Amino acid sequence: MALPLLWLGAGALALLASKEYAQETRIKSRIALLPGEGKQSVIPADGAVVSCGIYGLFEHTGIWLDGNVIELKGNGLIRGISPQRFLQNRSGEFIYMACDQFEQPLIAEFAAERARDQLFQYSEYDLFKNNCHKFVWQCISGQKQQLTRFSDLNLKMAEHFNSHIHWHKALV
Repeated sequence: MALPLLWLGAGALALLASKEYAQETRIKSRIALLPGEGKQSVIPADGAVVSCGIYGLFEHTGIWLDGNVIELKGNGLIRGISPQRFLQNRSGEFIYMACDQFEQPLIAEFAAERARDQLFQYSEYDLFKNNCHKFVWQCISGQKQQLTRFSDLNLKMAEHFNSHIHWHKALV
């Protein structure tokens, strides 16, 4: 009796894993270069999406504005910080910028203004429901939509800009 249940459970897990694999493949097909893979460096531009690594496991994102990064901090404060502070207490050594295939930063029309308008406000931070990726997407699109993972943000950006995403090192 227990054996058929085990087979059923294994089948369900295999189906779930195949759906996850298909989703990841689709997302990766829209990301040409992940942070750290590109050899080019780009000059930062206001309104561009930036990223840095967190302990080799996660990515943190923000919006570049006037030589600083506008980010949603883990305590819920939306703040502007220097590039050095953006990297502080994280494992990443570099800031990366989302670009198109011509190494031009991908910039949504009102992203910089939306980021600036939210400075010094609080937004109830939640790792899964209200994180830095959701904040960045809101700045790009004006939509409040839950994005949990960096790959979710990349897929949304690829669709929004109708471009593959190339993450290049920002010259800061």
